[in-house]
Amino acid sequence: MILDSLKNLQNYAELHPNFKKAIDFILNNNLENLPLGRNEICGDEIFANVMEAKPRTKEEVPLEVHRKYIDIQVPISGDEVMGYTPLEDLPAADYSEENDVALYPVGMLAASYFEVKRSMFTIFFPQDGHAPAVTPVPVKKIIVKIAI
Repeated sequence: MILDSLKNLQNYAELHPNFKKAIDFILNNNLENLPLGRNEICGDEIFANVMEAKPRTKEEVPLEVHRKYIDIQVPISGDEVMGYTPLEDLPAADYSEENDVALYPVGMLAASYFEVKRSMFTIFFPQDGHAPAVTPVPVKKIIVKIAI
């Protein structure tokens, strides 16, 4: 897991062959004006999901992990809190191949929580259990999905 300021996002372009395209999309688009839903970047290799997270507490947000995609998550309209637990510390969970997600029971809290401000981003790899979008108010955000 990586948490950093958007002004440093370019520093991570070499971590994966598709990161440069994903980072260029984030830095060269007006994120506030992107439509909700899937925004194409490079087919199923790289795409962006823009969503409005509803208000939820830590207890209401399930931990999740992915096997096929890396997430770059950026809050657009406000700050949010995210939870983190290393996959190695999580029990086995049912995995949906179709949705590329294993969800843990609601109410199972993450090992730690941190604030992600509008000017920040997170990167979650398959080894990173995460509970995104803990927020008292609706927050528009973008999740760029990068195939491994």
